[in-house]
Amino acid sequence: MGKLQEFNITFDKNKDVYSPGESISGTVSIKVGQLLQCKAIKVNCNGFCGITSKVNDTAWTLEEQYFNSTISVADKGTLKQGEHTFPFKFLIPESAPTSFEGNYGRIIYRVRAFINTPRFAKDYNTEKAFYLLCLLNLNKVPDIWEPSSSAVTQQFTYMLVKTGTVVLNAQTDLKGYTQGQIIQVLAQIHNQSGKSTGNMAASLMQRVTYETKRPTHDVRTIAEVEGGVVKAGKESEWKEQIIVPPLPQSSLIGCDLIKMDYYVKVCLKSPDVMLMLPIHIGNVSLDKKLRSSKKAAAACSAEDTQESANPPSTSTTTPPLPPRTAPKPGPRPTPRSRASSHNPHSAPPADSPQGAEGGAPMNDGLPNKRQSQLVSPNAFSYAPGLFFSQNQQHNGPSPAPPGSTGATAPYPPESSASLMPTPLILPPDYGASAYPQEAPPSYDDSFNT
Repeated sequence: MGKLQEFNITFDKNKDVYSPGESISGTVSIKVGQLLQCKAIKVNCNGFCGITSKVNDTAWTLEEQYFNSTISVADKGTLKQGEHTFPFKFLIPESAPTSFEGNYGRIIYRVRAFINTPRFAKDYNTEKAFYLLCLLNLNKVPDIWEPSSSAVTQQFTYMLVKTGTVVLNAQTDLKGYTQGQIIQVLAQIHNQSGKSTGNMAASLMQRVTYETKRPTHDVRTIAEVEGGVVKAGKESEWKEQIIVPPLPQSSLIGCDLIKMDYYVKVCLKSPDVMLMLPIHIGNVSLDKKLRSSKKAAAACSAEDTQESANPPSTSTTTPPLPPRTAPKPGPRPTPRSRASSHNPHSAPPADSPQGAEGGAPMNDGLPNKRQSQLVSPNAFSYAPGLFFSQNQQHNGPSPAPPGSTGATAPYPPESSASLMPTPLILPPDYGASAYPQEAPPSYDDSFNT
């Protein structure tokens, strides 16, 4: 063995997941077998994003740095034989984005330690990565309780002959979900052609955009459900559910090089009709209590606005008269006869037509011709690493599927019980999935001190 027998970094409490604004502390442990001269021992903490146009390439085309701090824990001297420890502590900026690892880019955070030795001697370095999680609270996203909806009309062409049009309307029940929740998909298809359509399908899609000179879009299907066909001249309503598997959050606030989006794609296999329903995947679930309080506040605000817009009716055409003394009371007038030939009617005339002010709605005799397409619960195309029970009820609530498309780690404790955080989902390890099987890249060990 050489002079250096042990050189590693340990975080306090073995913590490796942090939040923006937290401090990260630990120790650098060094064990030498014989005297080791050094010029300095330094510890560096940095966070950056790098993207490229090649899959799993670390020769970054563009980089973005979030912080880079270095401290010296020992000056020039000699390390005696035995074990030595040096504490360190850094503050993570509030603006740092969530960690991420993808095929074309990464957001990386790490602590590195260096032993600088005299000239012509070997330098030593080591590093340890940590993860940063900036929680996405869905309750703070605007219009998150509203459905995500869209509509499209497509010409149906068969054997180069136009046979009519197909109208597709679709929506989700909300715009935000967390792991294990159910996306309720409702689609209405009006086949105004003379030929049956292909099968219907709904997919949960993930799109990662890397902002290179020519942006790279990495799009993958996370989960998919499939339905039946719509016959010629028929109108159909299709209801389905998609379980949200463990996924990274949809927002990388603070990063300008990588954008993460999720959407539900609803389509027909024939003709080629497709629409997108944007949604958000977050860490903190929607709270119905917060929605109720917002509705109550909005109602009170609306009432106040209406009162201010419609003040009590007063005479505004006549200017107010100056104050004057009240006149002396005069004698009471003699009461007149109660009978009068000019009394108005107190009820409508007897010959007024009945039902003029309202009545029962008329029935046009046209039944609602609408059919439902039944879909088997086994029609899921599973995302890598996911498992769905084969005997689950199709229309009932489904439990959160076990398994994960990414690594998991302890979730930071939350002080507010109403925010109900979901388990932490770190960025997925694409190298272990069914997608491109290139060998995972190794970090570049070079570092300029």
